[in-house]
Amino acid sequence: MATIKDIAGQAGVSIATVSRVLNHDETLSVSDATRKKIFEVAERLNYRKHLKKKEKKTFQIAIVQWYSEKEEINDLYYLSIRLSVEKQMEENHFNFIRIYNSFEKKPQAAIDGIIAIGKFSEEQVRQLTEWNPNICFVDSDQSRLRKDSVVADFQQATASVIDYFMRNGHRRIGLLAGKEYYSDHSTELVDERLLVFKRLMQKKGLYKENYCYMGTFTVDSGYEMMTRAIRDLGDDLPTAFFMANDSIAIGAMKALKEHDISVPDRVSVVGFNDIILAKYMTPSLSTVKVHTELMGREALNLLAERLTEHRQVAKKVILSTDLIIRSSSR
Repeated sequence: MATIKDIAGQAGVSIATVSRVLNHDETLSVSDATRKKIFEVAERLNYRKHLKKKEKKTFQIAIVQWYSEKEEINDLYYLSIRLSVEKQMEENHFNFIRIYNSFEKKPQAAIDGIIAIGKFSEEQVRQLTEWNPNICFVDSDQSRLRKDSVVADFQQATASVIDYFMRNGHRRIGLLAGKEYYSDHSTELVDERLLVFKRLMQKKGLYKENYCYMGTFTVDSGYEMMTRAIRDLGDDLPTAFFMANDSIAIGAMKALKEHDISVPDRVSVVGFNDIILAKYMTPSLSTVKVHTELMGREALNLLAERLTEHRQVAKKVILSTDLIIRSSSR
């Protein structure tokens, strides 16, 4: 490891001069040529201890969650995204504040940017933009409004589930989907998985509307939808179901068990999100893994580009998913 003595020897000056130059002693009377030579030698010898480092600005970021704290606890998907964002913030020495489902007034603390998690109406996007125009949306495509977005590839995910079922001989394939509303209740959101599922199944000539049920993204709704399907369809109950999230799948599997319908012998089940509980269920839940940690990392990368490079063109990052096969399907 290079020392000040090494630098002094190669630069042809005293150790004291090297030390004072590297510590930016403004009282030192030395020529610019000598200063330049000392820094060049220090750089060549990879001496870093006392070289002046470029100070990094500490940014203050608002993490805006479209859910309330209570709702977030009941949806581990959005909780995991927020925790991932916060982990990336901490690793990159960003400061952050949390804001839950609140758009009434701008935060009192000064903010340099926003990471918004969940679904947001145009009016809510406008309000957030008034807070600060540097925004990255996670799990919401706002590219048409020229905002950065990080989303999972629902088309690829849904296609992978359908292809898996068909490879295993399933032709009667059902879907339990969910509907949501923006937190301002301005619009009902149609589950994109339902749209993709319908289009792909129609293309294969296998779509049946009565195999598809719409509820909410909760365990109770999954239980209620599957109970209705069992009652309505009887012996025509699909041999495989794709669930729009793992919570729906948990409720649906409970209903199947109560009606003595074997999973996966009679009905194969695949969920979505791969929450931590999925692999500990009985049977363990096959599911689509969404890489929430990577979503958080990419969100911060996009926001950092806006803040440090002043990028103006919007970017959308689409992340692929992985189908995780466990005991609930075959």
